[in-house]
Amino acid sequence: MRSLAVLCLLAFAAPAHAATPEQHYLDLRDRYIAKFSKAKESDETFNQHDAALNELTGMLRGLVGPVTIKGLPAEGKSNADTLFKGDSGFGHLDGLGFASEGDKLQAVVTTTTLLKHWLREHREDGMPQEIDAAFKSDRFYYQAIQDSAFAKYAELPITKPASASVAVAVLGVRGNGDLKGPPHEIDVVAIQGEKVFFLAATEAVKTAEIPTCEKVWKQMMAKKVPQDSMAREDQAMDAYTKCFAREAPSQSWYAAAVKKAQSQLELLALR
Repeated sequence: MRSLAVLCLLAFAAPAHAATPEQHYLDLRDRYIAKFSKAKESDETFNQHDAALNELTGMLRGLVGPVTIKGLPAEGKSNADTLFKGDSGFGHLDGLGFASEGDKLQAVVTTTTLLKHWLREHREDGMPQEIDAAFKSDRFYYQAIQDSAFAKYAELPITKPASASVAVAVLGVRGNGDLKGPPHEIDVVAIQGEKVFFLAATEAVKTAEIPTCEKVWKQMMAKKVPQDSMAREDQAMDAYTKCFAREAPSQSWYAAAVKKAQSQLELLALR
């Protein structure tokens, strides 16, 4: 009788410890990463890699569910576009990726569970661990999509849909070189229920340099400090973007940027 009681307890306890669908995805993803990161390059390896991404895409479609974003394809594919650790683009946000022709408009849709796991994976990269803080950080927009660095210049005040728990819009510059210049990319992130939306639009708005902030930049770069030029430029860029965020609301182009960010959010058709 005692053995039967133990078996009954185990049977009732098993569902509480059963892996979630997201965990099944992550376990399979990690097995594939371990496999391909030590595999020799060959046509067969690349074919297997493509098949693995297709399998992961199928799992993500089941996790995320149907997605409708105006102007983007109905069918997304894995936003994690490489399973070779060390490859350019490795470690993107796990979710379904969508893109318009020429990648002028890109989106990632995922779940809050996968987002939180991804934030933990990037803790050592300086990624904020709280969702609200991450959405205000350059690092989120840099590491979630593409392979280019991102500098946040300002947050744009958008009206959050009633059904969304979070809605954030940022204005910035993305690139592989100098990130100083008039910002033109608008990124919007929103959470509705357990679904997370990230929409990035390059060349979204035309802005202009702000003379006051140019003066701040020049003053910072002129400082003679006992450190390398890279550190001085990082400090100058930090002061410059903080100045830009402070001065942006008084600029003639600002209203158009806010309007564009709001229209971008509306592409998600959140209710």
